[in-house]
Amino acid sequence: MTQKYTILFDLDGTLVDTAPDLMNAHNHVMRKYGYPTKSTVDIRSLVGQGAGAMIGRSIWGQAKKEFWKIDDEKIKTKMVKEFVSFYGKNIINESTLINGAKDFLKWCKEKNISMAVCTNKQEHLAINLLKKIGIYDYFEYVAGHDTFDYCKPDPRHLTSIIEILDGNIKKSLMIGDSETDANAARAASIPVILLENGYTEKNTDEIYHNHLIKDFIDIEKIVSTYLID
Repeated sequence: MTQKYTILFDLDGTLVDTAPDLMNAHNHVMRKYGYPTKSTVDIRSLVGQGAGAMIGRSIWGQAKKEFWKIDDEKIKTKMVKEFVSFYGKNIINESTLINGAKDFLKWCKEKNISMAVCTNKQEHLAINLLKKIGIYDYFEYVAGHDTFDYCKPDPRHLTSIIEILDGNIKKSLMIGDSETDANAARAASIPVILLENGYTEKNTDEIYHNHLIKDFIDIEKIVSTYLID
């Protein structure tokens, strides 16, 4: 009998284009605390390592080392809490599924492929987004930034999920859109399918990958090559 295959998915920029709603939450916080706002193009290069990192990178990038002048940890914590609260209440106002994503999830389900989400978004926000956008039930497990004591690019973020699903590293794939996903998968010796135009500052040719796609249309052809005994 063929052992079940496992596919791990990143979330932001991979399954869902969340940049518009992330931008709105980010700009809400920045206006409140007196920092410049960003465009969706800017936000795409800041996402990937959690809300705190995104806000920190935003301030640092706009005001050079001004971020480090914010010595009051309470203010930093308040900014992150404000972001999470606003974003959680407005999580799918403008976010949309990546083209072909739902059809591919249906295909995977028909092929008895185990699927999980491995994201650096907080776990409760990831679950909330997946439920509201209508794809939560396709996944056997959702691991966020705060699920374990480590997260991407640490390969254990991926390998722990595979262990929980009783999967096999050698029968697993990672689908993501940034170097955070790719580096974690590479360190875990898992093949990477990379989406173009991801949430990253890097160019595609600077990011490790085994396959490159622009969306989920016809991705079944690539995945089918891995579904062997």
